[in-house]
Amino acid sequence: MASLQDIALSAFINILSAFVFFVAFAILRLQPFNDRVYFPKWHLKGIRSSPRHSGKSVTKFVNLDWRTYLRFLNWMPAALRMPEPELIDHAGLDSAVYIRIYLLGLKIFVPLTVLAFGILVPVNWTGDTLEHLDVEFSDIDKLSISNIAKESKRLWAHLVMAYIFTFWIYYTLYKEYKIIAAMRLHFLASENRRPDQFTVLVRNIPPDPDESVSEHVEHFFSVNHHDHYLTHQVVYNANNLAKLVDRRNNLQNWLVYYENKNTRNPDKRPRTKTGFLGLWGETVDAIDYYTAEIEKLLKEEATERERLVIDPKAIMPAAFVSFRSRWGAAVCAQTQQSSNPTLWLSEWAPEPRDVYWSNLAIPFVELTMRRLIMAVAFFFLTFFFMIPIAFVQSLANIEGIEKVAPFLKPLIEKEVVSSFIKGFLSGIALKIFMIFLPTILMTMSKIEGYVSISALERKSAAKYHLFILVNVFLANVIAGAAFEQLNTFVNKETPNKYPVIVGTAIPAKATFFITYIMLDGWAGVASEILRLKPLIIYHLRNTFLVKTEQDREQAMDPGSLDFASSEPRIQLYFLLGLVYSVVTPIFLPFIVVFFSLSYVVFRHQIINVYDQEYESGAAFWPDVHRRMQW
Repeated sequence: MASLQDIALSAFINILSAFVFFVAFAILRLQPFNDRVYFPKWHLKGIRSSPRHSGKSVTKFVNLDWRTYLRFLNWMPAALRMPEPELIDHAGLDSAVYIRIYLLGLKIFVPLTVLAFGILVPVNWTGDTLEHLDVEFSDIDKLSISNIAKESKRLWAHLVMAYIFTFWIYYTLYKEYKIIAAMRLHFLASENRRPDQFTVLVRNIPPDPDESVSEHVEHFFSVNHHDHYLTHQVVYNANNLAKLVDRRNNLQNWLVYYENKNTRNPDKRPRTKTGFLGLWGETVDAIDYYTAEIEKLLKEEATERERLVIDPKAIMPAAFVSFRSRWGAAVCAQTQQSSNPTLWLSEWAPEPRDVYWSNLAIPFVELTMRRLIMAVAFFFLTFFFMIPIAFVQSLANIEGIEKVAPFLKPLIEKEVVSSFIKGFLSGIALKIFMIFLPTILMTMSKIEGYVSISALERKSAAKYHLFILVNVFLANVIAGAAFEQLNTFVNKETPNKYPVIVGTAIPAKATFFITYIMLDGWAGVASEILRLKPLIIYHLRNTFLVKTEQDREQAMDPGSLDFASSEPRIQLYFLLGLVYSVVTPIFLPFIVVFFSLSYVVFRHQIINVYDQEYESGAAFWPDVHRRMQW
């Protein structure tokens, strides 16, 4: 069980880590050769050009102006300076509403922290119940409700504050929902007219022996929506064509590279070998060779396009149907089109960037079976994952390590090592266990057959949230408390006292979550802004693979908001803050620091780095709000 000293050591390590990340970022972002890593969004918009194009010699790569290093934290006020309407125009409504989730956390938990420290902390600290109970506890547990005796009048303070906290939370959620609903309506009303606003995706189109899929769609909607139907586009299986286009783009890039090379030295025509990567084969004129290869691919593409139009097997039973008005599209998207509910399935079409093409042609029956199988698989994944988590939590303490590795006993019983294990190791163990989970859940959502990237991320986030609720919160509270009080369980003669012991020990589990928040929510968020992985990958690509400006742009990895994993993490912090706000109010400042740090960091990333794959008009917000109400 972590003590104040253990928490202090964990805080020191994580604060030091966060500070190192921020200082490293402040230095690296000022270097001209890192400009495309830390400001890729402005490069993609064409507003910012690389500083390497100006200056002489070393100044093209390294910033030698010492005065800029004195203002190494000026990125923080700069991240807060952009007004919200400008942020929406710059990054989209999805990004702006995502940032407001962190702002909502501050609106909720800052007043709760002030009230809790003014009322509940003194009430808990002046109690003396833990000293008379046969349970293990630390000084930090004296600040929790565990230190209040059963049927004590002091519990009235906790009851009253619980009602006050609940009222404030629901009031804040109500006000925030009104604000975001108004933002969404204004955003949708002020958008330029786009084809997807008038388009419906129709799937599971039944075959007709007398008509092609395209003719069948046109006939069906001309009859059933004759006043509003405009046109349609059937979906083709164009995987082979996509491969040809990718290959041609690659060859075009090589052609641009050799043309640039010839421009710099017109007296010497560039040469290349026709084998793999130009490593072997016949040596030929590079420009002529790639020009001829591109012309051949253009002919192959034309042939493939003609084949797609006439080949019935290439046409999928799905189509995008466009209407003359939004009203007509809305009616079609929200009504059943046939007496058979498994045919002519209609829904709003995602915007082109948001379409997940691989799932468009999945039949209805197969779609239902896929989702049933994935529901069963998710059930087993969720509940069987408790076993390794409980095992890890049993080992992430002094007794567990001594039992598995008794030869380490002299080392781990040292004060500093013991504090490190109690205040840091368990949080790292849980963090490592969760690394691959988002990828697994996203794969499961893709198998379920959702047709847009935004829907895939929302469904994956819903699974992740439930998984975290069961395995990270409930499993750690119950299993962790049981392991820490195992000696008491064994020696107690009356089993009817077990619930009392567990109930008393559960608030003490707050120390584990405090260490987890400091690791994941402090150091983890600070590491996000450093972008160490994209930095390394960019420079490796820039050194070995970049031949043209197009290559340099592709080497940039601006990334995007990983909603499928980041939003459930926010929900976990909301859950922890709400659960422990009354029983262990010392928990709240750590939550406030997380939301404050995340708000500044992710606002900076959204303004300067992230380039969103799609724009859903904050379609995820109702799900976020509903989970908070739970």
